[in-house]
Amino acid sequence: MGKRFLVKETIFHWKLNIKYMLQKHNYDRRRFLGTAAIAMAAGPILMIGMADALPVKTGPLTSSKSSTKIHSSSSLDIKQINAGLLNIGYADLGPADGKVVILLHGWPYDIYSFLEVAPLLATKGYRVIIPYLRGFGTTRFLSAKTFRNGQPSAIALDIIALMDALNIDKAIFAGFDWGARTANIIAVLWPERCSALVSVSGYLIGSQAAGKIPLPPSAELQWWYQFYFATERGKAGYDKYRNEFNKLIWKLASPKWDFDDATFERSAAAFDNPDHVAIVIHNYRWRQGLENGESKYDDAEARLAKGPVITVPAITLEGDANGAPHPQPNAYAAKFTGKYANKIIDGGIGHNLPQEAPQAFADAVIEVARA
Repeated sequence: MGKRFLVKETIFHWKLNIKYMLQKHNYDRRRFLGTAAIAMAAGPILMIGMADALPVKTGPLTSSKSSTKIHSSSSLDIKQINAGLLNIGYADLGPADGKVVILLHGWPYDIYSFLEVAPLLATKGYRVIIPYLRGFGTTRFLSAKTFRNGQPSAIALDIIALMDALNIDKAIFAGFDWGARTANIIAVLWPERCSALVSVSGYLIGSQAAGKIPLPPSAELQWWYQFYFATERGKAGYDKYRNEFNKLIWKLASPKWDFDDATFERSAAAFDNPDHVAIVIHNYRWRQGLENGESKYDDAEARLAKGPVITVPAITLEGDANGAPHPQPNAYAAKFTGKYANKIIDGGIGHNLPQEAPQAFADAVIEVARA
């Protein structure tokens, strides 16, 4: 694990990154054996996306804020910057003066879901920013006292703080799973920061109230992992067997995606984050109303609970073989009131759409940018 971290900003950053590598070195990978089934859920407000996606392999850390290097390799150069409550790890590709595209991953995935998408956009002149969400990869909380909050509005505010730290006024947002939900939230709460949107599986803004509404048994079966996470056994099991658990989710969510072990292991490194389990468990328990969030996010969550429309230009994407719970396009079309299009991507494409169909994902970003 002999990687060196070059951080120019502060001695604190240096210590933070050294601590991270020691944790990674001593981390005992766990295994989870089991099977489960995921079916298809109904209703855009009830929909709470499932997976995040892409292989993870961390490159060297630096504190520089932009890069003109365009990658076509199997790894990404990772930079670090203080933003809000976090020291965020992110990749930065393409010309520094290009139109900014922020790509957001989900669970249980990471920035490597966009490994092939990023150079496709960078070569077209876009500046591409790909951050690790809180609880993933090299992103760390600045204070040990900060509550490890996984509620959606908190994650969205992390991205706004990152934009402020990088002096980015406005960006195109594109993502899937947690990343799509985060992009949806930014589009409705801070439309002045979002010029356009690409959202896999459509409109994903929900609420605690919606999460309490019972569904038919076949639909409830799809959320098996959320019920598991609601128990202390589930929390301990995810901590102990997180790699096996997440690999199972990959297979269920993308049943026709023939990824290899190396691809998964590259992304699995992102789950070694010391806050990963706490963030994931809190995220899903909060959605079911089993744990509280923080009062400072109450106003934002109250606005989101009303199911506000998205007014910026948007394209929604769906893979034809998505095995994760997701609403049907006709259930959420009315939530997009600006220029809008929905596209179904054929070819056995599952939940991790940007990694499984990178050209289609990149084309959607370029198309919506022109809108």
